[in-house]
Amino acid sequence: MPDPLHFDAHADVYARARPPYPRELWAWLTDHGLLGPGTRVIELGAGTGQATGPMLAVGAAVTAVEPGPALAARLRAACPAATVRVGTAESVTLPVAAFDLAVAATSVHWLDLDVVLPALHRALVRSGRFAVWRNAFGDPTAPVTPFRERVAEIVARRGPDRARPGPGELDDAAWVERLTAGNRFVAVAVEEFRWSVDLATEQVRDLFTTFSDWEPGEVAEAARAVDELGGHVIEHYVTPLIVLDRVDAP
Repeated sequence: MPDPLHFDAHADVYARARPPYPRELWAWLTDHGLLGPGTRVIELGAGTGQATGPMLAVGAAVTAVEPGPALAARLRAACPAATVRVGTAESVTLPVAAFDLAVAATSVHWLDLDVVLPALHRALVRSGRFAVWRNAFGDPTAPVTPFRERVAEIVARRGPDRARPGPGELDDAAWVERLTAGNRFVAVAVEEFRWSVDLATEQVRDLFTTFSDWEPGEVAEAARAVDELGGHVIEHYVTPLIVLDRVDAP
């Protein structure tokens, strides 16, 4: 399994390279009443604040849990209004019935759900919700670009031991099954937001450096492909969102 603290070793790169979540995601969360002024949020695996900042911007009170000390330092600097707890989602003790919303943004595959789901069930109020989303880098419904062909060639050369834990990034059904195990939560919405971004060579180099399953030689090869394709590429991404309601009595 790749090391989840890979990200902490690249905290500076992570802060500048990870793209923001799409505007449509934030609009959905606010329009459906999950997020707004005064919402008490517990965020698991907050990184450098890619989700923390926008939640604070709409008036939420965010407690952000981040296991990497370097990432947590970046998070505190970027989001001084957040309460930052350094530790894993499995080890941090959360107060009972203290939060309206739990969030795992591009972190759920690192969580031991057998531990985390009961902890969140206790930490959320009776009407609490759990929102899980992630940026999937590569949209299988978009036309395959020359850059994506080059990326696929790199990935195809790997051995079977390089997969990240958990279901595939776009296997929403499998994630719903995992997240509802134990009957503590029930899925009430599954959405997917598609978006695109123009990336230059150095942006691709930085972004792919932050991927836990990419080795330095592969990152260099991907960046070289951008150069050979003109120095810029359009990347088509998907952000799947799963929203779960807390069940009163598991």
